Formats: sequence, structure tokens, C-alpha cells
Amino acid sequence: MDTVQPPRAPERVTRFEQLVELVGEPLRRYALRRLDPTAADDALAEAFLVLWRRLDDVPTGAELPWSYGVLRNCVANEARSARRRAGLLVRLSGQAAGTPPEPPECGDPALTAALARLRPAEQELLRLWAWEDLAPSDIAVALGTTTNAVNIRLHRARRRLAELLDEGRKPAAGPGHNQVEGGRTT
Repeated sequence: MDTVQPPRAPERVTRFEQLVELVGEPLRRYALRRLDPTAADDALAEAFLVLWRRLDDVPTGAELPWSYGVLRNCVANEARSARRRAGLLVRLSGQAAGTPPEPPECGDPALTAALARLRPAEQELLRLWAWEDLAPSDIAVALGTTTNAVNIRLHRARRRLAELLDEGRKPAAGPGHNQVEGGRTT
């Protein structure tokens, strides 16, 4: 039995259209940096559906970071679904599981390798800060945490990334030479 939906208020439709105009392109880029194009479209469509349903919850002045939080959850759902589908295909075919997908390239192989060695939460924090150009207060909205927590985590993630990049740049000690680390000869 079909249910009749009440007509939507024109001001609600207008507000949603304005929100999509404001956040649509940044959200699309966010999704494409994390998923293949088809999955990115699916996650973006799901995010827009959530934005429509929760339009009254979207904070004025923080629309983009709030929308990143919504899309972040949709991307995570899409990634979980993809893993389940892959696992099912593996079980059905009797083959060994494949390797997890590579993180998106950032143009610098050393940076890509260092990012891949970080925990997923650190990777996401750094991507929101560097790729999405969000301020810590906006990242806090997207992640549903406090600005102070974001500042602390961001500081630690940046320091860890710098350490990993330095590891990749250290020249190996030649034969007969000692390597000095932290004031100690090894």
C-alpha cells in the first residue's frame, strides 16, 4: 500500500538546495579520495539523503564540517560493505583473501608510504586537516569530538608522520661506519 507523503515546505527544499550548493563539490572530492568512483557516488548519495533527513540538525556556520562527519560515516559504511562483499566472494570461490586496498596516492611516494604506516584514525585526521583544509575546530565537528582533543591528536599525528618521513630519508650506514641514533652509536 502506497503512503501519501505530505508536501515539502518550499523553504526546506530551498535550504537543502543551498546546502548542496555549498557542500556538494567538497564532499564529492572527499569521497573520491577515499573510494573508487562508483562507491564514492553511492556514499555521496547516502550522505545527501542523511542531510535531507537531518536538515534541521545542520548547524548554521558549520555546514561543511558537519557534512564531512556525515559523509565520513557513509564512506565507512561503504568500505565495510565492500569488505563484506569481498569476503563473501572469497568464501564462495574458495580462494584466499586479497590484500587490502592501497591508500590513495598523494603525489609523493615517501609521503604515501609514511601515511600508510599510520593508524587509520591518524590518517583520517591528517587528511581532514591537509586535504580538506579544515581547521581543528571544524575537524572536531566532523569527528564529533572536542577541538582540544583534535589539537592534541593532530600534533601527535603530525609528529609521527614526520618521524616516519625521517626514517625513510636516513641514509644507511656504510660498511665499517657506525650509525648514530639519539646520541648513541649503534
